[in-house]
This record gives sequence, C-alpha cells and structure tokens, in this order.
Amino acid sequence: MVDFKGIDLNLLVTLDALLADRNVTHAAERLGLSQPAVSAQLARLRRLFGDPLLIPADTGRGMIATARALTLLTPLRAALSDLATVVHQSPTFDPMSDARRFVIAASDNATSTIGMALLEALPSVTGKGVQIAFVHARATDIAAQLESGEVDLLIGSERMVPPTMRARKLVDETFVMAQRKSHPRGTRKLTLSAYCALRHVLVSTSGGSFTGFVDEHLQSLGRSRDVAVSVQTFTVVPDLLCHSDYVCTMPARLVSRYADRLDAFALPFPLPGFSLSAAWHPRNHNDPGMVWLRERLGEAAGVSREVVMRGGPVRP
Repeated sequence: MVDFKGIDLNLLVTLDALLADRNVTHAAERLGLSQPAVSAQLARLRRLFGDPLLIPADTGRGMIATARALTLLTPLRAALSDLATVVHQSPTFDPMSDARRFVIAASDNATSTIGMALLEALPSVTGKGVQIAFVHARATDIAAQLESGEVDLLIGSERMVPPTMRARKLVDETFVMAQRKSHPRGTRKLTLSAYCALRHVLVSTSGGSFTGFVDEHLQSLGRSRDVAVSVQTFTVVPDLLCHSDYVCTMPARLVSRYADRLDAFALPFPLPGFSLSAAWHPRNHNDPGMVWLRERLGEAAGVSREVVMRGGPVRP
C-alpha cells in the first residue's frame, strides 16, 4: 500500500503548473491562487523532494528547472492523468462481458411470477458472467441483509419494504379462485355460497395455519369456508389442484402462469389486493449493475419506467 501520509496531492498539481510555466505568477494565475500561496507551496515542494526544483534564471526573467525537476516532469504528468481518470471515470456495467452475481430476496410467489419472467428474458441480454440467486425473503432479516450487502435487492409486498430503503413498485396484484381444468364444479360464475362450500387449500406462509385473511373477510360477512389443506408455499398449489378437486385463492398473476391447467374465477366478495415492489439500499441506487437489474425487473413486470421513492409506503 502506498503511504501518502504527510503528502498533499495538491502540491503535485502546483508542481505541474510551475514546471509548465516556469513562473510563479503565471502558475498562480493558472491555478487560481495568489502568488504568495504558490510561493509557499513551492517551498513545501522543495522540502518534500530535497531539491530546489526551480531556480531564478540568469536573465532575471522566470525560472529554470533543476535536473531533478526535469526527471519528475514526465512521470508527474502521467500520474496526474491517471488520477484524473480515477476521479472522473464513470463506472460501467456490460451484462454481456462483465462478471457479476446478484442476490434477490423474494417470496415464492414473487419468484414464480416476476422472477421467472426475469430469468426467461436473461439469456438474450446477458453473457455467462452474470449470475442471479433467489433466496427466501424473511421480513425479520431483510433490512440487515440489504444493509450488509448479503442481499442486493428485495421483491416483496409493501409491508416488507424497510423504511430506510429505496423502492419501486413493480405490480399491483389481485386474488382469484383457481381450480383444475374439468373440475366437477364446472365453469359457472362463483356465488358466495358455492365458494364457501368448496374444499379449499390455504397458503400459510408462517406454516400450519388453517385460517388466513380470506377467512377474516368471510367472517366479517358472517360466512366461513371449508379449509381442508394448509401448505406453506404457493408453488406447490398448482400440482395439488391439478390432482384433486380442491380450490385455492391465489394471486392472479401466478394463476395465469398455469392457464393451461387451471381455470381462474373472480371472487364473489371484495378482497383487497396487494402490490409487489423492488427495494434496495440507497448506496446501490446509482450502481450501474443495480440500475441494469432494476430495469430488467421493470420489463419483466411490465413497468415502462422507473419511479423511485425514498422509504416509507410505496405508491404508484
């Protein structure tokens, strides 16, 4: 590691100007400094290099560089040019050639819908260096995971987005009732009584519960349904429905992915929907790789442009 302790890099800029102009007054004008300030910096440079560097010309006009100063001229300008490149070069990300691994935390529903749409589109826009990992989103851990960098991006419901993160709404989602093709019920429009009489599969993300928010809404109507099976993830439901006469209330976007095997029906009672949003740590807001990933997610979700909010509730 290079030790710059005690070295003011601004002195090197002054030295470059002095070597170019060989005149303290002219160098001061070039640098936008006073002549005494440049004279003081020249004195510091002489101490730093242990050499006069510039001495008065015999003609009395301007200064001439010492042999030591002349040896510094070329490497000094190269070093300053490299530093300028470091400072002004904008970071880039080329998905076709760069190597980058992204970790996305999401529910199984979000992975199966937006995540799958993203993955289906990636082969045409990325090279072999881009890798994407989907991990289970845990509400209790997600803020710390985004903070530490363990997770790059969250796809989750509004209530999962930590208030300190930046967020972008991806989709508004509604619920429908799904049943297998050729279900004995047929394809008649649902009535509330018919819905309650069917045998239901309930998705309990906490595991093992036989009541959920649907049942709470039915209770407010003075009704109840017959919940026969409780599972912890949405992704097992389509196969379960295809091999039984059970039905399940599911996000419409997820059911649409199984349109060849499942029929979807509007619910016979009002049920609030939800939104799915992408969320990320503010430090990654301008990272080119993350900007690229958010754009691809927006395309996968059918969002035309990025609208970013700073924490708090995520709104259209």
